[in-house]
Amino acid sequence: MTLRLSLRLAALSLSLLTPAILSAQTPDPLHTASRQELSIIKVLIAQENAWNKGDLAGFASSFKDSPDTLVITHTVSRGFTGLLDEYKRDYPSKAAMGTLSYSELEVHPLDENFAVVIGKYRLERGKKDGGNAEGLFSLVFENTDNGWKIIVDHTT
Repeated sequence: MTLRLSLRLAALSLSLLTPAILSAQTPDPLHTASRQELSIIKVLIAQENAWNKGDLAGFASSFKDSPDTLVITHTVSRGFTGLLDEYKRDYPSKAAMGTLSYSELEVHPLDENFAVVIGKYRLERGKKDGGNAEGLFSLVFENTDNGWKIIVDHTT
């Protein structure tokens, strides 16, 4: 086999493999969501709606009421007790809460009882109320007797 033919075969092989390699690295944006994924997305939609109504208790109800619940932001908060008080302290008014929106949500089921969700958030509010904020988050959900609940929230 000549060098020229070998190089052509190598180039052809690489051009055929590149789309498969690239698609393996990028999540499929169009797939049929499972019942588990839809149930978790519903929790996030309800959480977003509660926030935008100024209902911090409704927002916090998406977290598991457990001493093991973790919320990681600029500090690590452990346990559900005090979670609502922290949100009330950090967001004392509807104006300070602003309008929350989630985007680019990805649900990654681990098994029938646990899943990881990643996504982006955007908080729109006036400058005097803290200004706009946006970032990334990862959540660990557990399927409890009370439905899907967040047990770990890591928000940047």
